[in-house]
Amino acid sequence: MKKLVDDPRLIYKCCDLYYRQEKSQQEICDIFGVSRPSVSRMLKSGRELGIVRIEIVNPDATAYGQLERQLEEAFSLKEAIVVCDSPAQSGAEVGCSALGSAALSYLARVLHNGDYVGISMGWTLLQTIKAECGNLEPVHCTFVPLVGGIGEGSETHANFLTGEFARRFGGERLQLYSPAIFTDPAVLAGFRKERAVCPVFDLYDRLEAAVFGIGTLDSSRSTAVRLNYVDIHTLEAFSAAGAVGDISLQYFDQDGQTAPYESYNERVAGLQLQDLKHVPRRIAIAGGRSKIKAVLGALRGGFINVLITDESCARGIAAFIHEEEEQ
Repeated sequence: MKKLVDDPRLIYKCCDLYYRQEKSQQEICDIFGVSRPSVSRMLKSGRELGIVRIEIVNPDATAYGQLERQLEEAFSLKEAIVVCDSPAQSGAEVGCSALGSAALSYLARVLHNGDYVGISMGWTLLQTIKAECGNLEPVHCTFVPLVGGIGEGSETHANFLTGEFARRFGGERLQLYSPAIFTDPAVLAGFRKERAVCPVFDLYDRLEAAVFGIGTLDSSRSTAVRLNYVDIHTLEAFSAAGAVGDISLQYFDQDGQTAPYESYNERVAGLQLQDLKHVPRRIAIAGGRSKIKAVLGALRGGFINVLITDESCARGIAAFIHEEEEQ
């Protein structure tokens, strides 16, 4: 029987019946007059000989692959990951379960033991750490808050989120016990020298990755407004001066320029945007049409080199790219 099941022509027929014609193994047994083990061996041989090639296709990758390549090439990104849109949640920003799952999967793929990983603040990162992503393998890295934060809204503070990322990945965490915004930049400069917080600020130069959301100038959606880090009048003034978004409470315009907002940005206790550009992996998680201009400004400013977004945001950015190419 071994000679029979080693016949390439018979193996081909067996595989054709099973995979293309969708015959059961028992039906093939009846057709060839052989045993079930013989059919199983021929199907296995079909894969080993290359007669059968099994391809697993990710539907999202197929649907969004070209869009991802377009974003990567336009902004010299390490990687762009586009997921399907999530339904809006009443009274909150666009739901981001798909974004969160994609972000966790990406981190599980790229993080290594010994890495230092910066974690910012905000609703998007809170939803990310709550997302489903199967069983994540432990990664013995250290998560570091990118910005201070005390008071109300503790679940969206970097300290809380840093702890949650460490718990989810089985890593370690540091804490930055500091206000997010200082009134006087000179006081902040002195504070950064305090022994209790120096270990955090010193590690910013050693970060392998930084994970952050992107805020908008819409006061109804702004975490900064919700936490009283910036008042609505200041936000309106920033918008009038051309601001389109913020990263870790630091504002920028459509070209990624921060100069008009430096008097505010320099008072933020955390990693400054210009220093963020030196982090090897700068991972932004942001989706929805409301984030298009903010994400585009962050991309143009060079603050992002890994973008995890959804279809509506990605296509909105692609439309801007197309419009600029035609001009």
